Amino acid sequence: MTTAVRTVPTPHGEARLHTDRSRHPIATLVLGHGAGGGHDSRDLEALAATLPRNGITVVRVEQPWRVAGRRLAPRPETLDTCFVAATDKLRVRTPLVVGGRSAGARSAARTATATGASGCLALAFPLHPPGKPERSRLDELEGAGVPTLVVQGERDAFGTPEEFPTDVDLTVVPGADHAFKVPKRGEVSQDEALQIIVEATLEWVVREVAGNRNGG
Repeated sequence: MTTAVRTVPTPHGEARLHTDRSRHPIATLVLGHGAGGGHDSRDLEALAATLPRNGITVVRVEQPWRVAGRRLAPRPETLDTCFVAATDKLRVRTPLVVGGRSAGARSAARTATATGASGCLALAFPLHPPGKPERSRLDELEGAGVPTLVVQGERDAFGTPEEFPTDVDLTVVPGADHAFKVPKRGEVSQDEALQIIVEATLEWVVREVAGNRNGG
């Protein structure tokens, strides 16, 4: 499968859309990357490589600051504006799910309503800065306004699974850190960790988003 890449304008510069299309899509998943990496992070690449074969088109939004080669991400408001602008350039005829990893997950939650999404996927959601649980960002997650799935590493310094409320739809990746990296002799291998992310996302999209659209 070939990834299609195109550049789209936003109010803060050009973004890139990396699209892996499903031949018979039941949903479209638009993903934002983190502040410390790009569209090629291991979790986003795993979703883009696998989900299209299972009926979900995956679009990874590369933010303008990354396209321009800058090292530091801009303010959250700028990320949100660019993510919405890039998503608006898509011609989506299926239910739309927005998501991302880390800072991208926060942006997706904040903009889910503005994009008209039917669901939100939060990968490695940074519930708080490391070592500062008092600076919670739970309000962003709970404010998404749409069904939301959180996929969190067991050892994520930005918020362990136990720190989330019990009513959050949560999938735990055993032994994984914020980047979903797992120990070499851990409970699961790196490939198995990524498979957990992909399978949890697929099951959730079919159940919560595509299924509801079809009356299931």
